[in-house]
Amino acid sequence: MFTSKESARKFLGLYKNEIRRRISKTTSVTNSDAMSPRLDQTTIHAQQNEDTGLPNRLLKLQKYHRYLSTLTSQQMPLAARGLAVSKDQSREFMACFPDIVRDLTETDKHLDVPEASKWLAKLLQYNVPNGKKNRGLATVLAYKMVEKKENLTPENIHLANIMGWCTEMFHTLQLLSGDVMERREMRRGVPCWHKRPDVGLSGVNDASMIQAAMYSTLKRHFSSKPYYKNVLEMFNEMLLKCSIGRFLEKQLLRTDRPDLSLFTMEKYEAITKYKTSYYTFQMPVGLALLMSGVDDPETHRQAKTILLEMGEFFQIQDDFLDCFGDPAVMGRNGSDIQEGKCTWLAVVALQRASPEQKELMENYYGSCKPEDVNRIKDLYEELQLPHTYSVYEEATYDLIRTQIQQVTRGLPHDLFFKILDNIFRQRV
Repeated sequence: MFTSKESARKFLGLYKNEIRRRISKTTSVTNSDAMSPRLDQTTIHAQQNEDTGLPNRLLKLQKYHRYLSTLTSQQMPLAARGLAVSKDQSREFMACFPDIVRDLTETDKHLDVPEASKWLAKLLQYNVPNGKKNRGLATVLAYKMVEKKENLTPENIHLANIMGWCTEMFHTLQLLSGDVMERREMRRGVPCWHKRPDVGLSGVNDASMIQAAMYSTLKRHFSSKPYYKNVLEMFNEMLLKCSIGRFLEKQLLRTDRPDLSLFTMEKYEAITKYKTSYYTFQMPVGLALLMSGVDDPETHRQAKTILLEMGEFFQIQDDFLDCFGDPAVMGRNGSDIQEGKCTWLAVVALQRASPEQKELMENYYGSCKPEDVNRIKDLYEELQLPHTYSVYEEATYDLIRTQIQQVTRGLPHDLFFKILDNIFRQRV
């Protein structure tokens, strides 16, 4: 006999498996049917097409009968634009960063090597504050929503902002290491740190400097707090999880071309969970809970379950945008196909592909030639993956909303709904 909680959990598991089954199932609907515009959108899109100057492929995809939130220019999703917070919250967060840099570089430490302090300041300023700052802002937002009102003092809110910058330094560490491993050229519209002529492979050591700066900041501001030990354990755990995620990803790219036989949904979900979901979604909320005095394992488990679901969709959304998004909005050109990455699009394509289509994937996936990249994108459209994505998006939104409503232990539902609505921006 199941309890109500066990029954709900079993139902949600069955529902998620059904979504996966339908995604992997080859559809018999013709591409022309899948691409047909909704009658109430045809005129609207015609006007938008003239005004926006978007790439033809993007304009073509906007005519799907399910209007993709990911391609809505007015309300781009979290993977493209960042967490929606007030200007005051953003200014409050940014105001803390110069003080953190000053503490790390202008205190009485390392006075005998001023050039090292100057380099660290340059390293931090170039790499840390210039992204979307999703993780840092989410840490502050979560803290303000889970902490008791009487404890939301200016001092504690300041500490939450500093904790947010520590998560941003953690994120920077992942980016610096990943950019070197993946031989990336550009990041956020400027050359990657290691591509600067004065950096090169010494960027590996610079990543270690960022990590040391992160731990130094944590010690300076939180060592006297009762939650300090648990916070350190979380940062250490996330470092290991991210390293495992990169290891799993690199297992698929041991040669010059990816081994597509290893591209399974199970492998993709493991890479996504370890490389992205844990530190992008669970970590900010987990830190906020610890700062507010919540260390109950069941509370953290319930939060983790929902946040990892959100993290998986966030990565799927990012995969879709890398292929079909507008580079002018994204701030970068897509490169997943060229790099032969195990993406959601590639996995679903292989699940649906005929032998001839799989051969096409084998021949061209992982190639940097523009014509080969376009062959893969054309195949994705032929397999109706944008349509599949739009159906998945809607079903996942409903699934996660149901999971949020099952949360107990005093966790504020509004926190999870706010994060969810920032991912599925069209629902706000």
